[in-house]
Amino acid sequence: MGIYVETFIRQPLDTVWAHTQEPALHERWDLRFSEIRYLPRADDTEPQRFLYATRIGFGLAIRGEGESMGARHTENGHATSALRFFSEHPLSLIREGSGYWKYIPEREGVRFLTWYDYRTRFGLLGTIADRVAFRPLMGWATAWSFDRLRLWLEEGTHPTVALRLALTHAIARFGLVFTFAYHGLVPKLLGRHADELAMLHDAGVPVAQQSTALIAAGVAELVFAAVLLIAWRARWPAVLSIALMLAATIGVAVASPRFLGAAFNPVSLNAIVIALAVIDLLTHAYAPSARRCARAPRAERR
Repeated sequence: MGIYVETFIRQPLDTVWAHTQEPALHERWDLRFSEIRYLPRADDTEPQRFLYATRIGFGLAIRGEGESMGARHTENGHATSALRFFSEHPLSLIREGSGYWKYIPEREGVRFLTWYDYRTRFGLLGTIADRVAFRPLMGWATAWSFDRLRLWLEEGTHPTVALRLALTHAIARFGLVFTFAYHGLVPKLLGRHADELAMLHDAGVPVAQQSTALIAAGVAELVFAAVLLIAWRARWPAVLSIALMLAATIGVAVASPRFLGAAFNPVSLNAIVIALAVIDLLTHAYAPSARRCARAPRAERR
């Protein structure tokens, strides 16, 4: 049940090590932590104790502590950092846990991976909450953060900029989802709006088939809205959105030109949808994605 995440970063081991071991750099890219602070230690042979905090909103932060021991150079050239962590905070679902980070130098960079697991509090309720929601969320946050780190080191995309790009991409994609879902459900399936029927009539659809055609169009838009959600990281739904809006605008201009001057007209609506799709495409490659990381060891992926 442990959480495993692996990525490949095209940078030297020393660079990856510094950005993951120095608290001031680590807390910039790791979505799981808002603050990481090392505590003084007598000498380098002692484990490095640290404090951490995660802000959860409304002025609240879950705090905990832990200790790590790093081995920079092993016989096979790998580097490893083992850690354990625990929290007595009353809102923390995690009671205690342990894990490791491993750095494996390869020809073009470093294979950076982690594995960790933890015990929960709150009894059976805590176990269920962990299995259903919290553990999947932690796995996603870890993978998303690893890709955020990769973009920082490989592309020079600062973590703050990466977060803004991710939010921009999400807003654009959700905007597309809402638009297609709303126009499929409300004016077509629920309202059977007169303007929708009029445009079908202008397009040459027989009166007897207009209701069926309207239902089919509404269902198609709802399905496409679902595809936009399911294929979150795919580019082709945004490209298809642009093509559909251009085709729809041309179709209305040819068959029902009177609607082009209406108070709420297809020109402005379709232009906004195209703009959202273009924003989606422009931010797609530069926004972090958990899907770019492996979630199981290589032996299990074969």
